[in-house]
Amino acid sequence: MASISTLFTKTPNPSLSLPGNSKSHFTPAFKLPISLISKKGTQQRLRVSSALIEPDGGKLVELCVEDSLRDAKKREALRMPRIKLSRIDLEWVHVLSEGWASPLRGFMRESEFLQTLHFNSLRLDDGSFVNMSVPIVLAIGDAEKHQIGDSTKVALVDSKDNIIAILSSIEIYKHNKEERIARTWGTTAPGLPYVDQAITNSGNWLIGGDLEVIEPIKYNDGLDRFRLSPAELREEFTRRNADAVFAFQLRNPVHNGHALLMTDTRRRLLEMGYKNPVLLLHPLGGYTKADDVPLSWRMRQHEKVLEDGVLDPETTVVSIFPSPMHYAGPTEVQWHAKARINAGANFYIVGRDPAGMGHPVEKRDLYDADHGKKVLSMAPGLERLNILPFKVAAYDKTQNKMAFFDPSRAQDFLFISGTKMRTLAKNKENPPDGFMCPGGWQVLVEYYDSLVPSCNGKVPQPVPA
Repeated sequence: MASISTLFTKTPNPSLSLPGNSKSHFTPAFKLPISLISKKGTQQRLRVSSALIEPDGGKLVELCVEDSLRDAKKREALRMPRIKLSRIDLEWVHVLSEGWASPLRGFMRESEFLQTLHFNSLRLDDGSFVNMSVPIVLAIGDAEKHQIGDSTKVALVDSKDNIIAILSSIEIYKHNKEERIARTWGTTAPGLPYVDQAITNSGNWLIGGDLEVIEPIKYNDGLDRFRLSPAELREEFTRRNADAVFAFQLRNPVHNGHALLMTDTRRRLLEMGYKNPVLLLHPLGGYTKADDVPLSWRMRQHEKVLEDGVLDPETTVVSIFPSPMHYAGPTEVQWHAKARINAGANFYIVGRDPAGMGHPVEKRDLYDADHGKKVLSMAPGLERLNILPFKVAAYDKTQNKMAFFDPSRAQDFLFISGTKMRTLAKNKENPPDGFMCPGGWQVLVEYYDSLVPSCNGKVPQPVPA
């Protein structure tokens, strides 16, 4: 059986970088046909098209400088004021550089920040809209603001002072943290993971501008080969002759209920008339909270799922989505969907409580479990994306496998929560046969076993990824 590394052909970095001297963050948009058509008195049907969906704004905005200009840009950056990037800041540079946020050309200026907070969308120069629900911003402190002074450009450096990018035509404006938190999460309750990690102790100013990234972002963690850019994914879908791409985002291990949803989606697309629908299995690879399974372990688990034949390697592309995780529910799921449009997906599978989490203070979910899929069906700028809501899958005790829930025989089904799954894995107990492939389950057992106290009595603590 094919290993996960053979599920795609790594393509060279395309040289589609745009000039960095534009004062606008946006490239011109094109009017595109809506995917759903209907006639009076007939059932709504999907239009089958062999072309990949166009990126937001009509083209991918890639922000890495050309190889021939790299040394000159580094020398130029040496003369600029410097801003040190956090790990999450670097992940956002990665997101922007590859065009996941197209047509955005850099960290948000104030007008874009306010549109994102208040409208979950951005108005382009031609009057059209694209979805943008999560602020992509860079915070700085008073000392950095003073150091920048009248400069119109700054260099962005990593924790080791390596030059990562240049931000030009900059604009500095007030970072109203309370407003940002309230509008993104719908609450200012203490204990929101991303807020604690990236906002609370960040600077009181935001700096926006046009971004020029010196070279492609790499993490050197053994997983860079899985981090395909939107352009590379589009090349891979074209190579596979995909006439539909359906994306499945996850930040958890894959169980057979997930696999059932993905294989059933492909069956439905074939029935609609598509000839070769391809699945984009797209685990989130940026920041996640400390109690989530780390990316490296999740990728090992996904590999076993493919090796065991739970998903078909011929119709599955596995890649890592570089965005940090907000846990902002219906607001964030719009960002997840929008980014997949830019990668070529025209179908997006959405489940129960997407991007959600438990309330950080009260004993309840932070968001209504159905609001994510409802919001996606109405969100401005996502009209071209076909939303595929989950069917509810549970363990069918009569068939000893995961199946779609049948309320007429509810007593035959067992719902295995994430908490229950983690408890079983920690105790090295097996779930019911048919819940997860054996190889994938063993990876989970090994992960939780790695957290068992060592001979010195200390337990390795999970850390935010």
